[in-house]
Amino acid sequence: MSQPADPDSGVSTVSAVGSVDEAIFRRAVAQFASGVTVVTTRVGTIDHAMTASAFTSVSLDPLRVLVCVDQDARFRDAVLESGFRGVSILADDNRRAADWFAIKGRPLVGQLDQVDHHRGSTGAALIDGALAYLECHTVAVYEGGDHDIVLGSVVGAVEGARDAEPLLYHRSHYVRPGTAS
Repeated sequence: MSQPADPDSGVSTVSAVGSVDEAIFRRAVAQFASGVTVVTTRVGTIDHAMTASAFTSVSLDPLRVLVCVDQDARFRDAVLESGFRGVSILADDNRRAADWFAIKGRPLVGQLDQVDHHRGSTGAALIDGALAYLECHTVAVYEGGDHDIVLGSVVGAVEGARDAEPLLYHRSHYVRPGTAS
């Protein structure tokens, strides 16, 4: 059972293993600021995309990155079928793209018509104006509760808009570097 550590602080503690309140957990992890990406793949002639902040580099030798994908998301099946993906590490100017690809149930066909993009060497769409671009081949998938952890071997990396600010996500909102949310 969670109990206030200090009634005036709003801080809660855990009194027993496994009794973490989900709302407290969500607020706690929302304190971790992260960059924002759009991850894309293509199956046949259909593009698939999603906004992801659960993305990280894993290894320099060999080059590996991961992204976490909701097991119920249509993107999950597409990226597993295609075996490749593009990752656009977004600049603050890409906020509209981040919002668009975060909408669940948006139309699948033509979804990239809403956003300026180009194709990488794998055929994946990459969002114009991003800070950097990676292209990956899937090497492993791990179950991580209600999300899958999709590990990729990096086959391409390009720097993008070097003078732009990153798009950051903190406390369930987009923020600019150096500003409080």
